[in-house]
Amino acid sequence: MRTRLADEEVGARLATIPAWTREGDAIVRTFECPDFAAAIALVVRIGFLAEAKDHHPDLDVRWRRVRVLLTTHDLHGVSEWDFELAAAIDAVAP
Repeated sequence: MRTRLADEEVGARLATIPAWTREGDAIVRTFECPDFAAAIALVVRIGFLAEAKDHHPDLDVRWRRVRVLLTTHDLHGVSEWDFELAAAIDAVAP
């Protein structure tokens, strides 16, 4: 069963993935890609990861930038699930 992480746990986990930051009840990262096509390709890779994990981030594409916001909606906060997906996204990002 998934549980919402305490603020201290979120802070400790964020220290291990410094490119991600906390924003309210979510963790976020913005990726800068070489061009729009690369940004869309990243979104597609993230989409396949998210679908496989049945955990879907909020994605915002702005030309060469892709902003990823992860939260566990049914828990109204950050869970281990968010950190697992963040690590998987980092592994496929440029």
